[in-house]
Amino acid sequence: MTMNILVVDDEELARQRIQSLLQENSEYNICAEAENGAEALMMVERHQPDLILLDISMPVMDGLEVAKHLSGMPNPPAVIFTTAYGEYALEAFSTKATGYLMKPIRQEQLLKSLQSARSLNRAQRSKVLDDNEVTGAGRKHICARMRGNLELIPIEDVYYFQADQKYVTVRHKSGEVIIEESLKSLETDLADKFIRIHRNALVAKSRITGLAKNNIGRVQVKIEKIDDQLEVSRRHVAEIRRFVRNR
Repeated sequence: MTMNILVVDDEELARQRIQSLLQENSEYNICAEAENGAEALMMVERHQPDLILLDISMPVMDGLEVAKHLSGMPNPPAVIFTTAYGEYALEAFSTKATGYLMKPIRQEQLLKSLQSARSLNRAQRSKVLDDNEVTGAGRKHICARMRGNLELIPIEDVYYFQADQKYVTVRHKSGEVIIEESLKSLETDLADKFIRIHRNALVAKSRITGLAKNNIGRVQVKIEKIDDQLEVSRRHVAEIRRFVRNR
């Protein structure tokens, strides 16, 4: 069967090179191209490729963040990273990606990596990404679904995350969305930007303007530009007070 491939690279010449390396091989079909990570996620939704040839260093969203978002999809494609920068190798391999190609890509190396990816079925590809160890360092977006469409929310636009059973509400500048990502994983990924105020809530550190008490004496955080009332649990009150005082 023909393997459908999505080529993701911000350089048109790099995408053209991969096209030329595969143009005479009927086993592989380039079903779509993307020039940045955000566009890549849209193309994955639209074309459901079997594999992504994914550049690491790109504007808007880099390849490592794309891999992080792919891990949350029900049937993720296999991933082969491509890059001109050798220092990314260790971090890329920590995602347990199917392969890693250094630019300029040679045909022999490309075909060998594609053949390795072909040997994995969809369940195995999903397991590879489920096991990934990409950290949230450099993560710039939250990936959500709105009426069946993929929506990317910049982290800098998020006010807070609030959990309710298996779902998490993301309150952001343009409204709110629900995601299935756990509060624990968000806290791990975004510890430099968000602080836990309750077992069910994380708030953007830059958005906290102070503390107040409600009419029954419970401490709440005051959040920049919105009137939402989020309670600070007794367990976290001392830490949040220190944070507000020491900023």
